[in-house]
Amino acid sequence: MQVPGPFEYERATGVDHAIALLDKLGDEARVIAGGHSLLPMMKLRLANPEFLIDINDLAGELGYIDVGDGVVRIGAMVRHRELLESDDLAAVFPIFRDAEKVIADPVVRNRGTLGGSLCQADPAEDLSTVCTVLDATCVLRGPSGTRELSLADFQLGPYETAAASNELLVEVRLPRHGNGSSAYAKVERRAGDWAIAAAGAAVWMNGKTIEQARVALTAVRPDPGALAELGEFLRGAEPSEELFREAGARAAAACNPDADQRGTADYKRHLASELTVRTLRRSVERLAVAERG
Repeated sequence: MQVPGPFEYERATGVDHAIALLDKLGDEARVIAGGHSLLPMMKLRLANPEFLIDINDLAGELGYIDVGDGVVRIGAMVRHRELLESDDLAAVFPIFRDAEKVIADPVVRNRGTLGGSLCQADPAEDLSTVCTVLDATCVLRGPSGTRELSLADFQLGPYETAAASNELLVEVRLPRHGNGSSAYAKVERRAGDWAIAAAGAAVWMNGKTIEQARVALTAVRPDPGALAELGEFLRGAEPSEELFREAGARAAAACNPDADQRGTADYKRHLASELTVRTLRRSVERLAVAERG
């Protein structure tokens, strides 16, 4: 039987209380909200925290989705289900609804949180790709105040973040600018599984040309610099199937996937290419629909 090691449990009553507990208990404390990543790791003894700090009572403080004119602010305790069902969020960033439709199952979506997903920093995690595409800023709060980090600076590598042991991710900020839309597409072995490969894209148009574009990939070990160059390649171009195909080829070249039971490296590169094409095409199609409407 897989069971966690012994640990002590505290339930935080507010953000300040949670931070005080983290500051007091130190490196051996872990925060738990949904627990769908942490608890399996504890059962396998891959994680052995001495203290668990339950932050589910923080939903009142950190469970908001605020769609403003210049920025979208999402509290770290917003559940996957709330991201999926928010019409206001889908209207400005439809990529969230695309991704949430293919994340796990209703049980996980009812409990898992945006903050938990980003703090897990799993290379196969969908919302990290979504937030990369949308140029997210992570807001951390600790005993000495708040600080802001880009997602790239927050997620240092697989399962590693820049958050100090006494800091809590409290908010994600997503800038709004110009005439844009977005999309996410994923291939998985079965519904709700981790991605074999996935892609997200966002496109902003100025007239008939692409003013800005961002592409991110899931589960295929992408090179962030090469994907940034892909965005520059798309800038100033007029959308076309030929352009999207070239972008897909560049996306495939920008990743270095591992071969495993889910598929060969070449198969995953093919998926990265095809899904990049689909998400770029879908983003532009959504803009066209919005303009006609």
